[in-house]
Amino acid sequence: MLRSIQEWTTQHARHTEQQDWFMDLPELMAFISVIILRGVNKVPSLCDSWSANLGNPRIIATMARNRFQNIMRHLRFDDMFTRSERAETDKFAAISDVWGSFVTNCIASNNPGRHITIGEQLFPSKTRCGFLQYIATKPDKFGIKFWVACDLKSQYICNVFPYLGKDPSRPSGERLSETVVMRLMEPFMDQGRTVTMDNFFTSLSLAQRLLSRKTTILGTVNKRSREIPQSARQMDRTEFTTQVFSTTGATLTVYAPKRKKAVYVLSSMHSVVETEDTTRTKPNTVTEYNKTKCGVDVMDQMVREYSVRAGTRRWPVAVFYNMIDMAALNAHVLYQACIGVQERRVDFLVELAKELGNSHVSEKKAHKEKLLQQQPSTPSSGKRAKC
Repeated sequence: MLRSIQEWTTQHARHTEQQDWFMDLPELMAFISVIILRGVNKVPSLCDSWSANLGNPRIIATMARNRFQNIMRHLRFDDMFTRSERAETDKFAAISDVWGSFVTNCIASNNPGRHITIGEQLFPSKTRCGFLQYIATKPDKFGIKFWVACDLKSQYICNVFPYLGKDPSRPSGERLSETVVMRLMEPFMDQGRTVTMDNFFTSLSLAQRLLSRKTTILGTVNKRSREIPQSARQMDRTEFTTQVFSTTGATLTVYAPKRKKAVYVLSSMHSVVETEDTTRTKPNTVTEYNKTKCGVDVMDQMVREYSVRAGTRRWPVAVFYNMIDMAALNAHVLYQACIGVQERRVDFLVELAKELGNSHVSEKKAHKEKLLQQQPSTPSSGKRAKC
């Protein structure tokens, strides 16, 4: 991935600026380390990161501001001469190769637990692209939407891909929600896992498809869905009552937390629905759903806390920022799993940035010392030099 970014960034710089422009891999890694440190420090502007008062000494020692801006100006992720041809069939062509490698690494690097949560992430951005989304219920209304599957226990991002609008490769008559879930869960099928999702994804046909691949489902159902029996649509229910409907491989639970409100939960992992021995008499399907529904939301909160996102007019750079955020979160999860010790995420990010920039900083010091050694020695003041 780094070599690909290095190649196409150098290609763009030599085509637009100067023929001898060059950037090696240690310098690219140092560039990424500066991006991570800027996300940790959260300084207002780019210039403040190198200022005497607000600047981070590690950023100043790693890379000069002008060089950082120069690399950012030429940062590219694909061949600029073949992009228009590839964009005719792939809207994500400007970064699809690097993104595909990132997702492949995420899938191969970790074996998730039993419970996987599926949801959507809206990465805030107002860049001009054909698949920018507006979602009024999100904190940031505009952004690029990603479908995400993450491990419930660790919030590790198992699989992710962007929403690019209408997909011509989707089979006719198949719901978008089913296509998304089947694509996200494909690497983790036939292993007895449970998928938790909200009412946008949940359907009886999806539950039966997943059950045939030894994967169970747990999710809420929209009360207007055609799959809900007519007898379950009554509005005036007694408070804390439960009604259960069964069909082949799935169970629908209708629970009334309030007098005129009903919650519909579809499950293929519960063959028997039991209620708690409490005042609310909540069924176990609802309790289990409440425990497992927050995987993607928690992941999104963690990513936003130390996000490297910055202002940009190019949507591939915005996607690259989201990729760094996700990669850093996954790296933190894997690091803790390997050493068996809990470490604060901010400390991990600082150490990660330090290690990424170490090689480039060492090369800079060695080059500076070499230049000092090549300079002729000047006589000390007050003494006459010999001819």
